Amino acid sequence: MRVKYLSPLIALLLISLFSCESKRPASNTPIPLNQEEEVVFLEKGRFIATTTFTALSGKLQEALQQGGVKQAISYCQQAAIPLTDSLSVAEGAEIRRTSLKVRNPQNAPTPTEKLILEDYAKNAKAGKELKPIVRRNDNQEIAFYAPIKVNAFCLQCHGKLGQTLKEEDYAIIKEHYPGDLALGYVDGDLRGMWSIQFTEK
Repeated sequence: MRVKYLSPLIALLLISLFSCESKRPASNTPIPLNQEEEVVFLEKGRFIATTTFTALSGKLQEALQQGGVKQAISYCQQAAIPLTDSLSVAEGAEIRRTSLKVRNPQNAPTPTEKLILEDYAKNAKAGKELKPIVRRNDNQEIAFYAPIKVNAFCLQCHGKLGQTLKEEDYAIIKEHYPGDLALGYVDGDLRGMWSIQFTEK
């Protein structure tokens, strides 16, 4: 009689155990690509990043020339993400820019992106060369990551307060982005990275 009573209890415990197992988060271990895939997707990633950067920076410089930081920030808030989204559709990829110090909360890194950003930051601090990488993530999508560095043009909005970033300009930035962390940079610093997920192979 005792055995008959324990059997369904054990069955329930096993079901519960397997249920918990299925809810565990996927690991962050990248799945290696073969050499041909690596070459192809590095080239694709570089092309998309360059194309997107050219489109964004061209519009941003135009906004700065026409209305200074105020107009540039307005452009970034209203048009930068829609432009990136439209390029994502055109390229068959999800295109993002992210950083450990974001201005727009929508650009906050995912757990995977944060780990890669931290590796880039550690290597930058050690004076190592920062290179683009491609990998297949747990969701089986192939992803391209590449560092974004600060140049002199960026410092008008991301530089050191009271030096390359004017106090009055930063007051405008804070109106749009109260939780801003994206300042204090100098030319050549690591700003963040491109994160491109290939949705069409």
